[in-house]
Amino acid sequence: MVKVIIPTPLRRYTGNQEALELEGTTIGEVLAQLTQYGDLKKHLYTAEGTLRNFVNVYLNDEDIRHLQKDQTPVQPSDIVSIVPSIAGGR
Repeated sequence: MVKVIIPTPLRRYTGNQEALELEGTTIGEVLAQLTQYGDLKKHLYTAEGTLRNFVNVYLNDEDIRHLQKDQTPVQPSDIVSIVPSIAGGR
């Protein structure tokens, strides 16, 4: 099982859980399991099923965009963090 850290703004969609234990061999497989939380899915994925541009995913503190993106392999001891980008200011 891979530990997935849920950011505070999205926890309301996972029953206020800070982290979830999910199975999968790649980041894509692990994140696909998050779709069981229907309202969470629309905050992470576009209508076409791709990860939204403002959603950053890290595997053990490494941005998956610098690895193999959703094909990045995961191990049971890994930690996946979902970090939505924050925009604002002037």
